[in-house]
Amino acid sequence: MKLTFRWYGEKDSIPLSYIKQIQGMTGVVTAVYDTPVGEVWDIEKLLRLKELAAAAGLEMEVIESIPVHEDIKLGLPTRDRYIDVYRQNILNCGKVGVKCVCYNFMPVFDWFRTDLCYKHADGSTSLSYSEADFAKLDKKNLRLPGWDESYTPEQLNSLLEAYKGVTHEKLFENLVYFLNGIMPACDEADVDMAIHPDDPPWDIFDLPRIVGRESDYDRLFAAVPNKHNGITFCTGSLGAGRFNDLPKMAAKYAKRTYFAHLRQLKFVNDTDFYENGHQTAEGNVDIYAIVKALVENGFTGYLRPDHGRNVWGEEGKPGYGLYDRAMGAAYLAGLFEAVEKDLAKGK
Repeated sequence: MKLTFRWYGEKDSIPLSYIKQIQGMTGVVTAVYDTPVGEVWDIEKLLRLKELAAAAGLEMEVIESIPVHEDIKLGLPTRDRYIDVYRQNILNCGKVGVKCVCYNFMPVFDWFRTDLCYKHADGSTSLSYSEADFAKLDKKNLRLPGWDESYTPEQLNSLLEAYKGVTHEKLFENLVYFLNGIMPACDEADVDMAIHPDDPPWDIFDLPRIVGRESDYDRLFAAVPNKHNGITFCTGSLGAGRFNDLPKMAAKYAKRTYFAHLRQLKFVNDTDFYENGHQTAEGNVDIYAIVKALVENGFTGYLRPDHGRNVWGEEGKPGYGLYDRAMGAAYLAGLFEAVEKDLAKGK
């Protein structure tokens, strides 16, 4: 296991020197953020990120993410051109030492929450989801937390209209087409693809979602058995689906898990939840059991502490403050050390 930390490049408010001070931290997870979706990443920009990380004593072996163009997800005639671009981006990543690319295949929204500043009793804040707040959204004039700067309401409505008629089956076929198209580049560059589960793992705004259950992964691996076709095991996304048995899935897919996002969430009723500190006792996700399942079944991939709270008055990107993710990293590193030592002793 390699412990990593999400870093949003030179504009990130958290300096690399701070990330390096987190004990056990080996590298950063980043991306080229200023290149439009569907265009080739300049290898010089990748090298710049790698050199900055290396100067701080950190690796850059994971990219999160190379976005998948909506034309690919929609299965439009233009998709082959965008798949060609994606292949080149994989090759460029491989040239600078990237080993793993996290990506998702969610239509329009690659995550969804109804509140980015849910206030906890102790004064900390985090992301949360409320079914009642979701029901209040004006579907004809969408303004979403965290998305107002990504799309105008008109752009959102246009995309939603384009997806009408795209079924779960069709979206899955488009995913398989995409993966078959990029696997040769993954073989050449020896880069693993790690698909992120849908967040949350159910349909929203009538958009199909196809990566959020055990059966979805079984189907995906059967369709594209290439070893470079793997997953990002995100406990927050998968855990939002109360139908998922996360320790079981962690054990089953440990060797196809190339990247793990470990985070906690706490349900307040059958549908609503908020994100909390990483410890098992802080929510409904059994982080200890998941770590144990991963280790005992051969997980050797990359790990990062995922969304944390904003604590101690810290202001910044919701879910991506320094302090709580650093505490989460220390907790996770301790769990892995304990489980690995117990396994070595035969316990």
